[in-house]
Amino acid sequence: MPKSNRDKLRVGTRDSKLARLQTDIVLLKLGESFKNLSFEIVYITTSGSKDLTKPISELGGRGVFVKELEDALLANEVDFVVHSLKDLTTDIPKGLVLAAAFNREDIRDVLISKNKIKFHDLPKGAKIATSSVRRMAQLKALRQDLEFVDIRGNVPTRLKKFADSNYDAMVLAAAGLIRLQLTEHISQYLEIEESCPAAGQGALAVECRQDDNHVLDIVCSLNESIIRIAVDAERAFLNEVGGGCSAPVGAYAKVDNMKIELTACIASLDGERCIKKKVTGPDNDPVGLGKSLANELLSAGAAQILSEINQNKSPVSPP
Repeated sequence: MPKSNRDKLRVGTRDSKLARLQTDIVLLKLGESFKNLSFEIVYITTSGSKDLTKPISELGGRGVFVKELEDALLANEVDFVVHSLKDLTTDIPKGLVLAAAFNREDIRDVLISKNKIKFHDLPKGAKIATSSVRRMAQLKALRQDLEFVDIRGNVPTRLKKFADSNYDAMVLAAAGLIRLQLTEHISQYLEIEESCPAAGQGALAVECRQDDNHVLDIVCSLNESIIRIAVDAERAFLNEVGGGCSAPVGAYAKVDNMKIELTACIASLDGERCIKKKVTGPDNDPVGLGKSLANELLSAGAAQILSEINQNKSPVSPP
């Protein structure tokens, strides 16, 4: 495929309603700053969207929603791609770069339940739908009696599946529901102490080729410094522990007054061990802080938890 016209850039994205909306946010922002640019949207189906029968952990974790987008970048079929940052792996392929992190929505997980019942009021043995082992492990640590079942699909699909099911509750990211204006479904926002979010949750990411200086100059303008510092700390933690969708790892950084407060959690699949720590450091070394906290958790028992992950490939039951 020939190289794109430099005044018309090709943007790759998934074809879900949320992915389209997030891409529109990116293009609107770029259009405000670069009046001469036009964009062609290229919709790409990822493996995570093709196979809705298996848990995400069985499909390969975080990369299942980004690999085909990155392949299109490497093949010069698109000029940049838009992701939900939490889906982007920390081991970005050689030749590609996370050019921008911005527009971070509410980072929390939320509970959606029948009759708006709160988490601690759910009946004993309640069935909770989630595709995330991170959410499952942390919530199981709070209530060992709960049963977790897998649920897949985009946000509207999962809402419909849940409404038609006999499940008692479902857990999703707040950000997607907020962006889709579906907050009426939320029964409860889960606080960081209850469900530490995925690294990068709530933020948008733009990825492009490392050697494409023209596109880099354009999309780097999207970076929001405080958000970038926060997600760099979170992703450094995640990279150091080697976690992903197949591991129950959460990380959230808050940046304020030139300081980073980084909270992280690693829980066992049975919920019996849940290691959480919080550290504070200067905002000029987010990567160092993330690595430091990762090594603290690994030394405190998280290394053993993560080594056991391969012994249980299906922590959530099929529906």
